[in-house]
Amino acid sequence: MQPIVFDDRYEFIPPHRGALWPWVLERMGPWLVRREYGIHRVTCRGVEHLRASLDAGHGIILAPNHCRPSDPIIMGELARASGSHLFTMASWSAFRQNWLQSRLIRKTGAFSVYREGMDRKALDCATDILVRAERPLVIFSEGMISRTNDRLSVLQEGASFLARSALRQRSRNGMKGEVVIHPVAIKYRFEGDLKATLEPVLTRIETRLSWASQSGRPLRRRIARIGAALLSLKEIEYFDQPQAGSLYQRTARLIDHILNPLEAEWSLSTNNPDVVHRVRQLRTAILPDMVNGEINDQERDRRWRQLADCYLAQQLSLYPSGYLEGHPPVERLLETVERFEEDLTDKASNHPPLEVVIQVDHPISVPARRVRGEQEDPVMTTLRERLETLLSRLAEDIKESRTP
Repeated sequence: MQPIVFDDRYEFIPPHRGALWPWVLERMGPWLVRREYGIHRVTCRGVEHLRASLDAGHGIILAPNHCRPSDPIIMGELARASGSHLFTMASWSAFRQNWLQSRLIRKTGAFSVYREGMDRKALDCATDILVRAERPLVIFSEGMISRTNDRLSVLQEGASFLARSALRQRSRNGMKGEVVIHPVAIKYRFEGDLKATLEPVLTRIETRLSWASQSGRPLRRRIARIGAALLSLKEIEYFDQPQAGSLYQRTARLIDHILNPLEAEWSLSTNNPDVVHRVRQLRTAILPDMVNGEINDQERDRRWRQLADCYLAQQLSLYPSGYLEGHPPVERLLETVERFEEDLTDKASNHPPLEVVIQVDHPISVPARRVRGEQEDPVMTTLRERLETLLSRLAEDIKESRTP
C-alpha cells in the first residue's frame, strides 16, 4: 500500500503566497518533468480563455483530469503561459512523502486538504482565494490518480461547492465578477518504441509470477494474461479460488466482497456505488481512534489491515471495463502496465519520451445556489461532459497524426 493514509494528527499546511518561489519553480518545470517523468514537451492551448477570466476579475477554478503523478507540476506550464501563478489543493499525503517535496510543493502555492475528514481550514482557504480572486485555484476533482488518460473517474463535488460558497460571499461583500470553473484536459502522448519500453517491465512481472518470459506473444495478449493472473491471485486470497465471469464482473464482485463486511461493521450506507466514495467513508470511520491513540496495538494492526483492504478495493476500481478492447492506442497499454507495476511494487517506472497537451476550455459559470432535489449537480455534470469531449478530441488528434 502506498503511503497515502497516516495515523498522525493532521495539521493544515497553508500555501506560500509570495511570487518569487513560484516564478523560479515554474521555470524549473521543463527540466524537472524531463528528469523525473520523461516528459520532453508541453503545449498549452486555449490559454486565451483563462486570460479572459483573469482580466474580468473572476474567481477561477481550474479543474483538470488527473491521470499521472506529474499532473500538478505540468500545470506550472499553464501558469507560465497565462502569466498567473496558481494555488493548488493537494492531499495531505503529498506533503508527507519527503522533506524536500513538502517544502517545494508548498512554495508553488499548494496547500493541504485532509480527505479523511472535515477540513474546515482548507475549505476556508480555498474559498478565500476564490473570493479575493488572487490566483486561479487548481482542484483535481477525480480525487486521486487514475492512470487512465482516456477515461474519467467519478468527479467529486468539491469544486462546485467551493465555487458557490465563494460566489455568495463575493455577493455579500458587494464584489463584482463571477466564480467560474475552467475544464482543463491534460493529454499525454507516448513517442517511443512501446514493445522495447514494456519488455523489461513485463518480464519482471512474469518472473514475479514464476512464469517464463512470454515475449513471443502479442503485446496486448501478454498484458491481458498478466491482468487475469493478478486478479486470480487476489481471488484465491479472498475467495480461496478463482471466480467465473468477465474480468469486469469478477473485479466488481471482489470489490464488494472486500468492502461490504467493512461497511457493515462500521454501519455505513452503501447507497453510493462509487468505490472512491465508499473507501473515503471507511477511512473516515476507521482512522479517528487510531489518530487519537484510543486503541491498543492489536486493534491498530487490525485497522491497518482494513485500510489496506480499502486501498486494494480502490486500486481495483481503477481498471475500467473495456479499456484494452478493440485496437487500443499505445498510451492505454502503457498506462495499464504502469498500473500493474504500481500495484505490485507501489512505484511505477518512468517511460519516456512523453509529450503533453494542456487544453483549457471556456469557463463554466456557477450559480450561487443549487436547485433543491437535484440528484446530480448540474455544474459537475457539465464539467464532466466538457472534460470528456476535450479528452476525446485530443485522443482523436493523436490517432489522426499516426494514420499513414
